[in-house]
Amino acid sequence: MTYDAVVYDLDGTLVRLAVDWGAVASDVADVLRARGVDPESAGLWGMLELSDETGHRDAVEATITDYEREGARNSDRLTLADGLPHDVPVGVCSLNAEVACRLALETHDLTRSVGPVVGRDSVGSAKPDPEGLLAVVDEMDATPSETVFVGDSERDAETARRAGTDFAWASEFDQRRYRA
Repeated sequence: MTYDAVVYDLDGTLVRLAVDWGAVASDVADVLRARGVDPESAGLWGMLELSDETGHRDAVEATITDYEREGARNSDRLTLADGLPHDVPVGVCSLNAEVACRLALETHDLTRSVGPVVGRDSVGSAKPDPEGLLAVVDEMDATPSETVFVGDSERDAETARRAGTDFAWASEFDQRRYRA
């Protein structure tokens, strides 16, 4: 099937951010502990949710985003990035901070090939909630049923399902029909 719009996840799809996620989780746990919150055995995304519940989202978000910015500057360009631009609208919907997404796109000279960019901090929810993906689709004046979301995780697949878009695994997506 050919689609009227393509939305990509970022990390693991177009680029690979150079981020030590274990170090991020450790630092986020330290940020929470310094504010009197026990992160228990929560993973990074669990701690992000905990930061919402305890009123420390801004501090946790800043810690994660600092790592992501540096990881974007030192990211690796992946094969799908070489297939851009497309002759249909292209957007990005990512679990990374929007500023890191834009920095990675700029680092790899992809800014002109991508339209709307939505990160976890761009809308009121994060994947797999479809809000971000639907915001990208809407900004491109596309319809969900005529859009494919290309990603590398089950979370991406679930996001597409909830948004009413098709989903393609990054490792299997054939861009040839979209190349400008």
